Amino acid sequence: MLFRKKKIEDKIEDQILQNENRDQEYWALVKRQFYKNRLAVWSLRIFYVIFFVAVFADFLANEKPIVAKLDGEVYFPVMNNYAVNLGLSSWEDQFVTKRWDEHNYDFVIFPPIPYSPTTIDVFNTDYVGPFDKQEVKSLRWKHWLGTDELGRDTAAGMIYGARVAIAVGVIAMSISTIIGILIGALAGYFGDNRLKMSRIRLFLNIVGFIIAVFYAFIARSYYFSNADEEGGLLQQVVISLFIFVGVMGVANLLSSFLKRISWLGEKVTIAVDILVMRAIEVLNSIPRLLLILSIVAITKPSVVNVMIIIGLISWTGIARFIRAELLRVRNLEYIEAAQALGFSEKRIIWRHAIPNALTPVLIAIAFGVASAILIEAFLSFLGIGLAAEDVTWGSLLNLARGKFAAWWLAIFPGFAIFITVTIFNLLGEGLTDALDPRLKQ
Repeated sequence: MLFRKKKIEDKIEDQILQNENRDQEYWALVKRQFYKNRLAVWSLRIFYVIFFVAVFADFLANEKPIVAKLDGEVYFPVMNNYAVNLGLSSWEDQFVTKRWDEHNYDFVIFPPIPYSPTTIDVFNTDYVGPFDKQEVKSLRWKHWLGTDELGRDTAAGMIYGARVAIAVGVIAMSISTIIGILIGALAGYFGDNRLKMSRIRLFLNIVGFIIAVFYAFIARSYYFSNADEEGGLLQQVVISLFIFVGVMGVANLLSSFLKRISWLGEKVTIAVDILVMRAIEVLNSIPRLLLILSIVAITKPSVVNVMIIIGLISWTGIARFIRAELLRVRNLEYIEAAQALGFSEKRIIWRHAIPNALTPVLIAIAFGVASAILIEAFLSFLGIGLAAEDVTWGSLLNLARGKFAAWWLAIFPGFAIFITVTIFNLLGEGLTDALDPRLKQ
C-alpha cells in the first residue's frame, strides 16, 4: 500500500514538473509577444522614467543640498532629512536659522531643481510663467515651469506629484490585489458545495464577525475620524485589523472545543461562491466615485487615507478574474490528484491553484493602477481627501482655476496625468495580447 502511494506521489510530482516546464515556456513566449508590441514596450520605458523620478524626487527637486561642505564639515542634508522625519536625527541650529541657499559653503551640490514643492520664492509670486521675466540670482535658480500664486515652483510640484501618483497607484492596487485574490480564491475554488464547516464553527464565525466588525470598526469610528491626532489612519487600520483577527481567532478556538459535541460538530455546506458574487454585485451597484467621496468625507485629508480607501473598494474586478480562473483550474488533473492524496486545501490553493490563475490578474492590475491614479487626480483637483500641503498633479490643476492665464499650471500636470494613465492602459492592452490563452495551445 505504501509502495503504491509512493508511486502515485512520484507520478504527481512528475506531472507538476511538466506543468512548471510548460509554464516556463509559456512565460518566455509571453515575454517575446509583449516585446513585439512597440507601444507597450515604449510605455514600459516611460514608466521606468516616471518611477525613477518618483523614487528619487528628493534628489531631483529640493531646496536642501545633496552634499555640502561647510566650515570643514561634510553634510548630506537630503539623506539626513529622512532620518529627521523618522525622529532619528535633528537639524543643527545653523540649518534652522538660515535658508539653505544663504550659507557660505566651501563646496555644495544642489539638486537639478533647487526648490521643494512647498518652497516659497517671495520674489516670483503671483503666477510667474516659464517665459516671463523672473527675479532670480542666476539661471541656476530659474523656475523652468513657472510658479503659482505663492511663488512655489511648478517643476518641483510636478516631480513630487509623480511620487504621489505612482505611490497611490501601486499601494492602492497592492491592497485591492491581496483582498481580491483572497476572496476570489475562496469563491472560485470552493464554489457553492465544496466548503464544509461544522455547525458550531459556522455559527461562532457569524457571531464573531458581527462582534469583530462592531468593536474593530464601528466602535472605533472616532479614532478613524480623528486619525491624525490618534497616530494616523494606517495605524488605526492596523489596530482595528488586530482586534478583528483577535475576535475571529477566539471564535474559531472556541469552536474547536465545542465541535466535539456530535450535533454541533456536524458539517454543513456553505455556498461561498454565491455569497461572494452577491457581495460583489452590491458593491459594484454603488458608483465607485460616490462611494469614495462618502468615505473620504468622514476621514482626515491624507494621501495615505486615499491609498487605503481606493484599495479597499477596488478589489471586485480582481476577485471576479481570480474566481473565474480557479473555476477552471480546480478541475485540472493535478489538482484532483493532489486532493486524492489528501493534501490540505490550504496547500492546494496556495501552492498549485492560485499560481496558475494569476494571468488575468496582471492585466487587471495594470488597468487598476491607471484608474487609481485618475481617481486621486480627480480628488486632489476638487481639493478633497488630501491635506492642503500635499502637492499632486491634481492640486496643480486646481490652482489653474484661480487664474486662467496661468496656462502652465494646467498644461504640464494635465499632460502628465494623460501620459501616465495612457501608458498603464497601453501596458494593460499589451499584457492582454501577450497573455492570449491561444499561446498555451
